[in-house]
Amino acid sequence: MRRLPRGVIILGFVSMLMDISSEMIHGLLPVYLSAGLGASMMTIGLIEGVAEATSAIVKIFSGAMSDYFRKRKLLIAIGYGMAALTKPIFPLGQSIEWIISARFLDRIGKGIRGAPRDALIADITPRELHGAAYGLRQSMDTVGALIGPLLAIAFMSLGSDDFRLVFWIAVIPAFAAWALVIFGVREAAEPHAEPVIPCARKNWRELRNFNAAYWTAVSVAAALTLARFSEAFLILRAQELGLALTLAPLVLVVMNIVYSASAYPAGRFSDGRNRLHLIAAGLIILITGDLLMAFSNNLFVLALGVILWGLHMGLTQGLLSALVADAAPEHLRGTGFGLFNLITGVVMLAASVIAGALWQAYGASVTFTAGAAFAAISLCGLIWLHEGKS
Repeated sequence: MRRLPRGVIILGFVSMLMDISSEMIHGLLPVYLSAGLGASMMTIGLIEGVAEATSAIVKIFSGAMSDYFRKRKLLIAIGYGMAALTKPIFPLGQSIEWIISARFLDRIGKGIRGAPRDALIADITPRELHGAAYGLRQSMDTVGALIGPLLAIAFMSLGSDDFRLVFWIAVIPAFAAWALVIFGVREAAEPHAEPVIPCARKNWRELRNFNAAYWTAVSVAAALTLARFSEAFLILRAQELGLALTLAPLVLVVMNIVYSASAYPAGRFSDGRNRLHLIAAGLIILITGDLLMAFSNNLFVLALGVILWGLHMGLTQGLLSALVADAAPEHLRGTGFGLFNLITGVVMLAASVIAGALWQAYGASVTFTAGAAFAAISLCGLIWLHEGKS
């Protein structure tokens, strides 16, 4: 099997470093907002949903710009730089408004870098390795999401539950990721002599260039996202069942061990096969995990649910990106990833707000049961779609 390009590996390390930083903060943020700043479950759901939706909305513009100018690295560097520069706001913030502002600006940075980065991976990777490339990047991203909470636990223990100490330490890997982008990432070689492909001049009529396979990928991702609300609710569920404050990030550690271990093998296995089969398996696993978390009355059963949640992520997230890379026209890859992320981000906003409202009104069990129901509906839609194409 051909080796993955050097640029894919570098972008994997960039994602890993930034996720170490982000998850050191985000692993503690739901508890910090709830216990430290007095935020309600509805407020937490709204913050998480708005943050992700903001990122998604920005992605469509950054993706289109990267197609037009064919300068994906510049936008990637701006996005990672903005994320790094906003990290100090978290320890400096004294109110919910400060945290909302920090999350908002951080997600704008994520939105700016996301679609150009994913498009650059497609630019530099042979089509037959798309699944492996996105699986590797997702896996390394998730390694960062594993290391981050572990560091948060360690520094919370050493610092006597000092949230702000952890937030300050999280600044370091964020700036390291930014430096690696600046000095290690290169643009893809232009496939044509012209510096800009003429039909990449953007207007909404370009949407006609996206085929049925692309819209299938977007539809599948939107349905799956509606069933998968923010991981913040996993942390809050564990705390509700008695997990100590210092150990709150352990939920993300468990989830991300499984996520990281499964993402690359799933992506590599999907190359040359029907990726929708693995995504369907991921939905079945998500249904099981949600039901375990809905009706668990101890941390052991909850841990099984968290493990299944991580496995479903490994079987779906990288594969969805690979589906988009497979289907989007080469000159519109940035726009394709941007539109994909816009739609899923808006759905994520709705899912997180619904989850927060259900939790506040009816409790955690109803929230996770609703997630399982949405996943079941998504699975039925995927089966119908597959049979319709047979």
